[in-house]
Formats: sequence, structure tokens, C-alpha cells
Amino acid sequence: MEQDLTRIGVSLPENLLGKFDEIITKRGYSSRSEGIRDAIRGYIRYYAWMSEVEGERVGTISLVYDHSQRGLVNSLLDIEHEFSEIIRSSIHMHINHDMCLEVLLVRGDARDVKDVTERIMTIRGVKHVKLTTIIPEEEI
Repeated sequence: MEQDLTRIGVSLPENLLGKFDEIITKRGYSSRSEGIRDAIRGYIRYYAWMSEVEGERVGTISLVYDHSQRGLVNSLLDIEHEFSEIIRSSIHMHINHDMCLEVLLVRGDARDVKDVTERIMTIRGVKHVKLTTIIPEEEI
């Protein structure tokens, strides 16, 4: 079955492209396009998983960000205060001069947990966000 292909252009920082090229070589992809398609499929699966999460959840939102990005820290703090009902605690670590790792411990309705995660993902300077949740023990 042949699929129609659409060409797109993507602008990437040189260091990101270099790391991506290393990965596609190690994983044996025949081209960047194949690696990009696989990465997009993974992103779509993760989004689908986040969309299907329902009910009460306990978990973590881990994020890596460039604290020197103008306005980023204030945006994060605003979101954390807005969602103070579900963000129970946070841990902050300096990775290097510019980059920080933060882990938010969350408990609440899955819609709210997904909402805060997606809001954080859209902040300029946030490099990585990962949501991990479980059903609280008493509900299993």
C-alpha cells in the first residue's frame, strides 16, 4: 500500500540535528525522514495516552528548562500557583548554569493533570516535559 507523502521543512539548531543524526545512525534508520516519522509517531502515541487518562491520578511532571529564557520562571510560577490544588510539591535542581530540572508531584483529576502538563509544554524555553501517572492505591 503506497501512501502519499508530503514534504515539509523544519528548522533545527545544529546541535539538536547532530544528536538526532547520531541516534538515527545508531538505530539503523535509512534516512532522517524515517527517524522523524518514528519520532512523530511516538509523540502521537504519547499524546493519545495523555488524552485517554481519566479519573483520579497521582504522579509526576518532570521538566527541563532554560531558566535564562525571559519570562519563563514567572510563567512557570503562575501556572504552579493556578494549579496549587493538584501540585502538592516540587523539587528543583540546577543542571548547569542555564538549565534546570524540576519535578512536580501531582494528585488530582486527570483532566487537570493533563491541562497543567500541556500548559507547561507550551512555554518557550521548556526543553522537555514528561508526565507519569498511576491510579491511587485505594482505587486499584
